[in-house]
Amino acid sequence: MTAVPGAAPGRGRPDGGSATAEIAIALPALMIVLAAVLSAGQVMAAQLRCVDAARAAARLAARGEPSVRSVAEGERLGPVGSEVVVGATGEVVTVRVSAVVRLPGGVVLPVGAIASADKEPAP
Repeated sequence: MTAVPGAAPGRGRPDGGSATAEIAIALPALMIVLAAVLSAGQVMAAQLRCVDAARAAARLAARGEPSVRSVAEGERLGPVGSEVVVGATGEVVTVRVSAVVRLPGGVVLPVGAIASADKEPAP
């Protein structure tokens, strides 16, 4: 057996096992970062679905479609369990789509979007 300079006789290298300790510390931190990135992606996807749903429902309502159809389109395109509200004031139709995103650890985040469109003239 070859002696390692600076090591005590009968012992291995002075830094033996340090890689295991570093991995034991870094792995949980890496898992937390990964969970945060995946959660942020989930929230962003739900937000984008709310935006798309609000725009589509506002277009339908502006064309003169019944608000039941606009609400159904908003619910179809929005996140699961989304709430769609269609309103009209004068010549403008406004649609609000809102939902909640449930993340691991019991965290609940609200997301939503509002879209408006001018009413199209009747043919």
